[in-house]
Amino acid sequence: MQQENKIKLTEYFEDIDDPREKLKSIRHKLVDIITIAVCAIISGAEGWNDIEQYGKQKKSFFKKFLELPNGIPSHDTFRRVFTLIDSTQFRKGFIKWVRTITKLAKGKIVAVDGKTVRRSHKDGESPIHIVSAWAQDNNVVLGQLKTKEKSNEITAIPELLDILDIKGSIITIDAMGCQKDIAEKIIEKEADYILALKGNQGNIHKEVKKIFENELEKVKYEFHEENTKGHGRIENRKCTSIILENQAIGLKEINKWKGLKSIVRIESQREYKNKISTETRYYISSLETNAKEFNESIRKHWSIENSLHWVLDVAFREDDSRIRTGNSAENLVILRHMALSLLKQEKSLKRGVKGKRLMAAWSDDYLLKVLGIS
Repeated sequence: MQQENKIKLTEYFEDIDDPREKLKSIRHKLVDIITIAVCAIISGAEGWNDIEQYGKQKKSFFKKFLELPNGIPSHDTFRRVFTLIDSTQFRKGFIKWVRTITKLAKGKIVAVDGKTVRRSHKDGESPIHIVSAWAQDNNVVLGQLKTKEKSNEITAIPELLDILDIKGSIITIDAMGCQKDIAEKIIEKEADYILALKGNQGNIHKEVKKIFENELEKVKYEFHEENTKGHGRIENRKCTSIILENQAIGLKEINKWKGLKSIVRIESQREYKNKISTETRYYISSLETNAKEFNESIRKHWSIENSLHWVLDVAFREDDSRIRTGNSAENLVILRHMALSLLKQEKSLKRGVKGKRLMAAWSDDYLLKVLGIS
């Protein structure tokens, strides 16, 4: 294997401080530990024992491009190192790597949402909550940030946006993130937003709802309807959008929201197993676009649930993980995000994530394809 392939795999984490640097003797190189862990999780490993056993089975493979001065580290070494690695530095390495494999096209959706890793806590503590940014068209996690609980998303989202390159993107966030500071942050980053509203958000929700329910005939609006089928579900989505400029709409809250240009209503009806449910949701946006594009963009937001959160739970069994000591839970989330992003980027095998993980475990050649060095 050529030296340049080794660099591609490891260079993004070279700036991470080794938490063992004060020890007199370090038996295993940090970059070797990280590389083995990434490959193991791509190939189906779920915990430190799995990673050790995987490394031992693939030792001859790893010897081709890792130094392994003392062979494969033990599961205790993997656990100890990932417990101690600075998660901020590890996250920065991840984001640096993502930027090399992802080119965000202008106007593409970046969905921001949080997920609780349910068993990542000890008695009396809250499990960690991870806020992630998911590039829908690229099928890649752009970055993530840990919070102590879901209510902390409000402060975590601006911090996450600060460390990402989102220029030209459309940021979609559910009602938890519908905050003036977040809207302002997105505009400052030269991106656009579509933010969901909820009833507990006071005047802005009341005013928007009132216009759509009582004053629609007084304004110029657009309408789009679409029907989708899949996985036994039938959904009808009606989108009504209003561009606010030059319209006599008495929204007192408009000037308080940086860049606000449009308001949107989505009326959805879902049929599943002979049961019908309906829902009406409202949104504010910095975009001046048509109802069809709003309908599509808002629907795409939910790809973060289906393509990221659901896959982490089903294919990676994230919610079953009991790894929780020190920084280990957050660092393992970053490893999973890296593995998932790599698996999503590999297009030659027409299988789902679970099937690709199996193939990576069975075939070194396919693993190299997933790693992008073959």
